[in-house]
Parts: sequence; C-alpha cells; structure tokens
Amino acid sequence: MNRREIKPGIEWVGALDWHRQLFDELIPLPQGTSYNAYLVNGSEQTALLDTVDPAFRAVLLQRLEGVARLDYIVAHHAEQDHAGTIPDVLARFPQAQVLATPKGVQFLQELLAVPADRLQAVQDGETLALGGRTLRFLHLPWVHWPETMVSFLEEDRILFPCDLFGAHLATSDLWARDEAVVLAAARSYYAQILMPFATLIRKHMDKLAPLNPALIAPSHGPVYDRPALILDAYRRWSGGLVTNKVVLPQVSMHGSTALLVQRLIESLIARGVAVQPFDLAHLRLDQLSTALVDAATIVLAAPAVLGGMHPLAASVGALVDALKPPVKFAGYLGSYGWSRGQIGKTAELLPHLKVEVLEPVLCAGRPRAADLEAVDRLAAQIADKHAAAGLC
Repeated sequence: MNRREIKPGIEWVGALDWHRQLFDELIPLPQGTSYNAYLVNGSEQTALLDTVDPAFRAVLLQRLEGVARLDYIVAHHAEQDHAGTIPDVLARFPQAQVLATPKGVQFLQELLAVPADRLQAVQDGETLALGGRTLRFLHLPWVHWPETMVSFLEEDRILFPCDLFGAHLATSDLWARDEAVVLAAARSYYAQILMPFATLIRKHMDKLAPLNPALIAPSHGPVYDRPALILDAYRRWSGGLVTNKVVLPQVSMHGSTALLVQRLIESLIARGVAVQPFDLAHLRLDQLSTALVDAATIVLAAPAVLGGMHPLAASVGALVDALKPPVKFAGYLGSYGWSRGQIGKTAELLPHLKVEVLEPVLCAGRPRAADLEAVDRLAAQIADKHAAAGLC
C-alpha cells in the first residue's frame, strides 16, 4: 500500500472508508469517511501522528512496511477512529513511545489497555525535536473530548488539528480541491460533532492564529493547502451568526399538525422568511444539524401521543438541545385529541438553549379558522423578531 507524500519526509498513511454509512451508529456518512494518519521523518527520529480505526489496522500496517524505525506515536485523541490501532503499531515497533496529554495518557490506559511504560505525557506548548523538524504540542480540550491536543510542525508550518477542521469525506484527492464539496462535508461535520463546543472552539482558534499554518492536515477529510478556506468557514460557523431562516422539524399522525405546518410555511414565505422543513419520520441528522448552524429560529411541530409529546419530537428535541445551535427563538405547533398533555412546553424541551420561547400554537383535532390565524400571528412574530435583529 502506497504512502502519499505531502512534502518530502511527510506522508499520509491513513485509510479511506468508502462505504461506511453511519458513525457512532448515529451520524450519517453519505460520502464515507477517512481516518488520517501522518508519518513525519526527521533526520534523527520518526513520528506517526495518529493511527486508524481498528477495522483498517491491516491497511495502516501495510503502509508502514519499510519503515525501519518508529520512535513516537502522537495520540491527539483517544477515540477508536484515531487511537484504536495504537496497540498494533506498538507491537510492530517495540521501541516506540506514545505521546499524549496527561488526560490522554489516562484514557489510553483505560480504554485501549496501552501499557503505562509505553506512554509519555506532554505538556501544553512542549516541543519534540526529530532532527531538522520540530513538533509543538498544543492542548485543545473539548474538541471534542477533554484530552484532545493538536500538533504543529514548526519548520514546515503544518498544523495537524485532529478533529478540528475535519470532514467525513472519502475522496481520492489528498488535497481539498473541490472546495464546495469539501466545505459542505466540513460544515456537516462541524454541526454534528463540534457545534456544542463553539465557544471553546473560538478561543482555541485564537490560540492557533499566531501559528499561521501553510497547510492544515486534519484527522478526517482532505488536506488544506489553502488554510483560509476552512479557517474563515469556522469563524463563521462558530461565531454564533444566524440568518433569516426557520428550521421546522415536523411530524403529523392524522394530518392536523400537517395543516398547521403548511400554514406556517406559507405565512413565513409571504413575510420574506426562509423556512426549511424536516420530516421527522424520515429524518437525516446531518441535514437537520447542518441547517441549524445558522438558523435564527426553530419551530417544532408534533401532535400529542397518549397524553404526551410524540416520541419523534421528544427525541429530536433532546438532540437539538445537545447540539446547542445558535438559534435565538423557539416555537411549537401541535394538535391533540383527548389530552394536550405535555406538548408545547418548549422551554422544558430545550433547557440548554439560550432562546426566547414563543407562544405555542395548539389545537384540538383539525385546525379551525382561529387556529390558522394563530399560526399567522406566530409567523408575524417571527418575522418581526428577525427584522428587529437585523436579519431581514
């Protein structure tokens, strides 16, 4: 298996997972993914930056054939898709030491049973001289685990940022050439994995800014030889900026809630507000989460079931709350039969979002004229609030 040269002495030795469809049994992978590992050769020592998912251990070991000596394995992150093959590489190279943050050392022992005598903790800002090449390690906790760090190859100005700036994308291109495709995949990755940590990511980007990297080589997706492409995108996505858009996850059992939804869509469009509905019965997490990156408002629409909220609505509410998108306003539409139960309690559904909760629109059975007028008032309220925020 061929290694792919990034620069002389620096090679990609990862694996392409073309056909994987789900990550963590949760995140859709419509374009597969990659597990990037990088081999950095100095004049005196050699380091492997991350490994690959255990399913591809044979691929990594074949790519490392012909490597006479490996001195270090840099473990940026202890999750399996990065660190899962560390035990196999250690068995191949008995002299190699694993470098990680102190928390990373703990995790690698607990999660992968890496022997303590093969582990070495590195501090924030610590450097490693390989001979003509120097790796600097920077701790970036909660991107997206508490032990995460990144590496900067000083002489070549290459940033290896682990999951930061990544994209679930299997591609034959080593470099980010099709920028529209790469950015779309990177936005989806950010939305589903890193958006809950947006505040920390902004601080970490400030920490990385003085490095001014010439190349960015993340752990998933292609390498950026134009770093501004992904850096500018991350500043937008993590900056909390929202647009004149309503995200509308909806489910209807007998058509009553669907009538409320259709009225809201038409009323919002008439007032110049963009709307993006999602059918919860056929929901793709990547599409919903990506839409939430810059939506000003979310309105959840669902009927009551057995006196409580429809389970699909409750599930997506918990998911949205966990993703912590920068939405500013939240509303609810719904119908009910013998009991309205718990539907419409938006604040309880999204307890971790700092949103202004709008008055819900709830109706018994099929909506009547007064109910549809209430939907129009909700649309007018959303349009007014968007306008007041300078979004229209």
